[in-house]
Amino acid sequence: MRVFTDKRAMRAWSRSERAAGRRVALVPTMGSLHAGHLSLVDVARRHADTVVVSIYVNPTQFDRADDLHAYPRELDADLARLGGAADAIFAPHDMYFRGEPPHETWVEAESLTQTLCGAARPGHFRGVTTVVAKFFHVVEPDVAVFGDKDYQQRRVIERMVRDLDFPIEIVAAPLVRDADGLALSSRNARLSPDARTQALSISRALFAARDAVADGATDAIAVAADARARVEVAGGRVDYVELVDDATLRPIAHLDRPAVLAIAAYFGGVRLIDNIRLS
Repeated sequence: MRVFTDKRAMRAWSRSERAAGRRVALVPTMGSLHAGHLSLVDVARRHADTVVVSIYVNPTQFDRADDLHAYPRELDADLARLGGAADAIFAPHDMYFRGEPPHETWVEAESLTQTLCGAARPGHFRGVTTVVAKFFHVVEPDVAVFGDKDYQQRRVIERMVRDLDFPIEIVAAPLVRDADGLALSSRNARLSPDARTQALSISRALFAARDAVADGATDAIAVAADARARVEVAGGRVDYVELVDDATLRPIAHLDRPAVLAIAAYFGGVRLIDNIRLS
């Protein structure tokens, strides 16, 4: 497994792989890898001959300095967790020009970032799309894998690739949960035992919504309100609970189309997100 920190070296190696006829996949991450990330690598391996995992805590997608500071950085442990699952790691020290004049060019999707995390965290997706575009230019992958744990992010990246004509296939990977139902996240490590137990209310609220819809519920507002109540009763500070169209990410009033119920809530000061697709 090769480890690259220099953009030019990473690009040259990736180009040599493609020149040799090998299909290259990229799995972008911010490190602190867990089984959910490893599942993305497995999906990438099924779609390409060569797999590159990027590890970079992107400062421009954080809306709070304390959240950025607290985000775990453990490159050596991440390399150990990956083992031989990837062919190359791209772990740049920085992805932004820090001289004068400073970095001032941004990539931004519009309509898909006006709801959910886009509304709750202004500027977040501008940071995401910009850094992912930069990774695409450096690695030049044939395919990139994004997990449905960050459903809105995946939709935003798909739109960026379409609109800017990136010659890259975006592959969606399923959300991975722990045995107790909690969606796997690097932030879970920051939960106290009590907060983790309380956080299970998120997945339980989503599963209850799924069951209600399976039993015939069609009032999207009522379904979302019930999910919110379940999280709040458990002690969660809700950021949002929204039932949205799965393509446009706009709120809906009736479950008459494929939809996503998305939740963001704080437990013990840690912000967690989760979602479930409903139809």
